[in-house]
Amino acid sequence: MQINGSIALVTGANRGLGRHFAQQLVERGAAKVYATARNPEQIGIPGVEKLRLDITDPGSVEQAAAAASDVTFLINNAGISTFTNLLGGDLGPIRSELDTHFWGTLSMVRAFAPVLGANGGGGILNVLSALSWFSYDGANSYGVAKAAQWSLTNGIRLELAGQGTLVSGLHLGAADTDMMTHYDGEKMDPADVVRIALDGIEAGRIEIIADEWSAYVKASLANDPSAFYTPAGR
Repeated sequence: MQINGSIALVTGANRGLGRHFAQQLVERGAAKVYATARNPEQIGIPGVEKLRLDITDPGSVEQAAAAASDVTFLINNAGISTFTNLLGGDLGPIRSELDTHFWGTLSMVRAFAPVLGANGGGGILNVLSALSWFSYDGANSYGVAKAAQWSLTNGIRLELAGQGTLVSGLHLGAADTDMMTHYDGEKMDPADVVRIALDGIEAGRIEIIADEWSAYVKASLANDPSAFYTPAGR
């Protein structure tokens, strides 16, 4: 999968990782970059084509797929974090996270898979999380949604292999974006995350680990989970 000359579409391109994805795609020589958002007027990136898109609205997704029928590289970046727990939290935010990360991503893939196939296969990058692999009290709904999105990524990889579509997942801990404003821990520069992700795509990697924390969490899955969830393990 070569970025140079590709035609890419980025969801949630108005801020955070999505804005950096769109910028770096342009810098790496993508022939066209569709930068999408619910409010595309908020996108201020030179050299992109703005497109209105709400991934939780099937009609909006269908319109985007029709308008961007030349896409060869789809980046499913749009996301939300409501910091909601499963037992005491309102069900509305929990549903919203699943609607965005699981159902929204699935809707995008179902709409754009035929587009990618018609254009030679191309690639899909789903922005996942280290929280695909562990739970965190205070953000359990996000962990559930990201775990579902991770499983979705693995499933569609198998289903799209026959048309030659590379399906990759990006895992990271915290990046210094608007979504993580209230997080006090160490945060990666989002530009570095995106650079690592795009390098991984060009190397043909199906799983891209952006930081040491995500690598540590993944490695812990082979061990007794009680070791991870003790204070010493955290």
